[in-house]
Parts: sequence; C-alpha cells; structure tokens
Amino acid sequence: MTTTVPVRAASRVVIPLSVGAAVAVVLGVYGRLHDPTGVAVNVAGFSSPQSVKAWLATVAVVLAVVQLISALALFGHLKALAGSRWVGPLHRWSGRAAVAVTLPVVAHCLYALGFQYDEPRVLVHSLLGCFFYGAFTAKMLTLSRNDLPRWLLPAVGGAVFTGLVGLWLTSSLWFFTTFGIIR
Repeated sequence: MTTTVPVRAASRVVIPLSVGAAVAVVLGVYGRLHDPTGVAVNVAGFSSPQSVKAWLATVAVVLAVVQLISALALFGHLKALAGSRWVGPLHRWSGRAAVAVTLPVVAHCLYALGFQYDEPRVLVHSLLGCFFYGAFTAKMLTLSRNDLPRWLLPAVGGAVFTGLVGLWLTSSLWFFTTFGIIR
C-alpha cells in the first residue's frame, strides 16, 4: 500500500508532461510528413504572410511578458502587485490572447511550410514550435489540478514562455533584422 502513494503522486506529474510530449511529437511528425502547400495566411494591411507571422508572434511575446509579470505577482514575487484583484484576470486573459494570436502563425507554419530542417535556424524554429505547443498542452493540463507539486505549474509556464521567446528569436527577430520592421 505504501508504494502506491508515490506511484500515484508521480503519475500526476508524468501524465500531463507525457501528453505534452506526445502533442509535440505529433505536431513534428505531422509537419514533417505533410506536404507543404505554400499557401499562407495573410491579413490586409501587411505586405506578406511572413510579415503577418512576425507581427503576430511579436504581439504574443509582449503578452507573454505580461504573463510572466502577472505570474510573478500571483506567486507573491512582486510585492507591489501581490494581492491586486485585477492581476488574476489580467493573467488569464493575456494568456488566452497570446495563444489566440499564435494560432494563425502555427496554422501557417504547419500547413504552408511544414517541419523544416534545411538550415540550423529553421530546424531550431521547427523544434521550438513543437516544444511550445507541447509545453502549452502540459500547462493547460496542470492548471486546474490542486494535487500537483507547487513547482510544476511555474515550471511548465516557464517552458511555455521560453519556447515562445525562442520562437520569436528564430523567426520574428530574424525577419525584422533581415527584411526590416516595415516591409
């Protein structure tokens, strides 16, 4: 009976992380096996689909910084904001908005471009894209659970933030420094 308690406790951590890892692998396999269409998401007012992706990813990173600051406040690490009633809703809604603006980007990346590995930057970007959505899945599976270790939610939240920043560095920053901010 005493061995089932540690196994049950470990499974509470392993299951969301395993599901997140499975999502990352499935996205990578789909992206690699899918024949890229070259058809891209474009939005009026932008000069190219790449410009749309770069700016939407930039909005997502700005919202992710709001997520980081509000999470620090929620966990009591920013005393000036700790206990503010508006921090929780700000955290939830900035997260929802951040994910929403990444959806057209991931649709474009997976459908139009697929998983690519021809050059190191593109390989890292493809891997980070899969990692980001896997980490996001793990985070969503840990949010409503009260029976998880306290370190898990900040760890998967940090992984989501790190993945998104890495994606921005390997795509938007590259795009802006290569082609300019206004194109």
